[in-house]
Amino acid sequence: MRQFIGNFAFVIGQVVSTILFSPLALVLSPFLSSLQKAAFIGVWAGFIRWWLKVCCRIDYKVSGLENLPDEPAVVIANHQSAWETIIFQKIFPGQSYLLKRELLWIPFFGWGLAANEPIAIDRAKKTQALQQLITQGKERLKRGRWIVIFPEGTRRPVGQPGTFQAGGAFIASKAGAPIVPVAHNAGVFWSKKSAFNKKPGTVEVVIGPVIESKGRKARELNLQAEEWILHAMQKLAISPE
Repeated sequence: MRQFIGNFAFVIGQVVSTILFSPLALVLSPFLSSLQKAAFIGVWAGFIRWWLKVCCRIDYKVSGLENLPDEPAVVIANHQSAWETIIFQKIFPGQSYLLKRELLWIPFFGWGLAANEPIAIDRAKKTQALQQLITQGKERLKRGRWIVIFPEGTRRPVGQPGTFQAGGAFIASKAGAPIVPVAHNAGVFWSKKSAFNKKPGTVEVVIGPVIESKGRKARELNLQAEEWILHAMQKLAISPE
């Protein structure tokens, strides 16, 4: 019962904060620089991190922060939960996410996404989507933003990784930007179907060594990132303590 009440309180706080924060972010967006927008969204992410710990007793720890480069990079990570789409904003510098264009049409939630300069593509048009991905990705990197890509495309159950698509590797290859591979086990505590059944514990996030992209093919880069992530995931907990 305690766990259910905590989960319910978290969902209420998440919804209310999104409704309050997103219109404000959209209104202020024209007056803020690209990195200021990311910092402003980071305030909301910070609240969610705190509220998640208070209500659901979920925290996180990060290893490998020393691997982060000084220049904007492309983060390639496994995708298990909504957790990483929020908390990564507190772990990495100001960032833009790759997402489906349709998500921007969702009231309040989509407005907040739009204010944070995502890379929004039309997946129904695959050829155009790849060009949009590369063009917008290179532009975001030039502004000093990091790019976060979940190459599996959708959230996957713990222990069942999906196929890694090469979109993030294409951006890195074309822009000459470094790739930062990341593995985590957020799905153990906040899975795809656990709106009211989040489990207390500590999410483990592991940041791998930088993968240099200059002069290398996207397919080669994607394979290297995938191999590192899958290997790192094998060492992470697959169930709560």
